[in-house]
Amino acid sequence: MIFDGHGDIWTDVTNKRIKNKERDIFRKYHLEKFQKGGVNGGIFVIWLDPPYDADPVKRSKEIVESIQCELQDASDILNPVKKFSDFAAGTAAGKINAVTGMEGLSQIGEDIDLINYFYDEVGVRHAMLTWNEENALASGWPGDPRRGLTEAGEKAVRRIQELGMVMDVSHINDKGFWDIMNLARGPVIASHSNARSVCPAMRNLSDDMLKEIARTGGLTGINSLREFIDENREKQTVERLADHVEYIAELIGIEHIGLGFDFDDYLEEEALGSFSSNLDSPSGKGISNEAEAGNLLEVLQKRGYNQEQLDAIAYKNFYRVFQTVWK
Repeated sequence: MIFDGHGDIWTDVTNKRIKNKERDIFRKYHLEKFQKGGVNGGIFVIWLDPPYDADPVKRSKEIVESIQCELQDASDILNPVKKFSDFAAGTAAGKINAVTGMEGLSQIGEDIDLINYFYDEVGVRHAMLTWNEENALASGWPGDPRRGLTEAGEKAVRRIQELGMVMDVSHINDKGFWDIMNLARGPVIASHSNARSVCPAMRNLSDDMLKEIARTGGLTGINSLREFIDENREKQTVERLADHVEYIAELIGIEHIGLGFDFDDYLEEEALGSFSSNLDSPSGKGISNEAEAGNLLEVLQKRGYNQEQLDAIAYKNFYRVFQTVWK
């Protein structure tokens, strides 16, 4: 079993529904890859993808409507997860467990009560304050390094925690990271970030950041994107990605590692090009899409990781965080 802690499936669903007038997108384009890779669940985020992020409110509404329609079309294969017991029910039924998350909150402006709407009406159980943008709450990593959480951002973090949603710090700038950690009352995750000491991309986490996430009882999800594996394209492989796992395990322990692959093999070119220069193959060699998700675990197994350790990384650590945080 594998739980992928970050994916843009709802983006693909929305684009194909609106632009191509298609239905049942997950079944047609994703189910086979999930099954082949042994992936039976994940966090599917509401992400305001370029160029549609120019109107966050409109795009958010489009995505929410597409999610609702897709869950109806795929009710026999997708299991929306809103409480921890939903995982066992979905697995028993042979369905893919879908946790809906939010990759940035630009669409709420400073209206913190809208977080309640997404929790109650959309079933969102996870949130980041930003993607790469600067918004009313905080700044993504490319933004002003001196700008941390705003007053509204602090209120948002408190509301997210009050509702029992998982707080995610991937994409936020360093100052925002530490501002969130000062407010943390439980496990915090970086759903799709690697080790900055192995690959010095600013989207990756420093040793101190990794230690702080561990202190909260949270985890970091290992990211498959080339830019976050290694600076040298020849080394952007599943084997090098396993080096990130080993480094983080040595630093903070296996119990603080999950998988957050961020596979983007299906994104439209403009959206993909907004954050990656590898339009032909955004993820590393040997770990290119959900069908190859198990390859990382195979590499780790060859390096001596036992089944208990592999299961912890594959899904149990994420499950522990959900069980702890969700109400």
